[in-house]
Amino acid sequence: MAKKIKLKKTLVEQILDKATISYESLAINVPKGEIPDDISKDDIFKTLALKGDKTGPLIGILPITEHLSEKKLAKVSGNKKVTMIPQKDLQKTTGYVHGANNPVGIHQKHRFPIYIDTSAIEKGHMIVSAGELGRSIKIASSVLAEFVAAEFVDIKELS
Repeated sequence: MAKKIKLKKTLVEQILDKATISYESLAINVPKGEIPDDISKDDIFKTLALKGDKTGPLIGILPITEHLSEKKLAKVSGNKKVTMIPQKDLQKTTGYVHGANNPVGIHQKHRFPIYIDTSAIEKGHMIVSAGELGRSIKIASSVLAEFVAAEFVDIKELS
């Protein structure tokens, strides 16, 4: 079972609290593969930072079990091409290290366009990073999308 944690709230959690948005705090360290048995990997979403040739930085969010289709994301975002931001430039661009990128913090700080895979709306909820390694939040997909002005689009690579 996911651990109920009584840790100091992350900045992301503080932002959500201030906006009176409901979420659940979770201790999940996805990069280390520390996922509790009662949590499905399909419910955990990765927040990817990319750069479009026309728009500059943008964010793609999809399940950790899926691969991003850069071609689909480029098309829906008005770019000809999008590429992942190199890890060495990630913190400088988003404010977060690899594994801690999250839509709430990025939206508050940068207002980059955010695209969430349609599978999130179908599930009704999603788990994303809470802005620190080992910390995540479970939140209603539609609530998160509205709060960060995200668009639901199909951005998964076809298997």
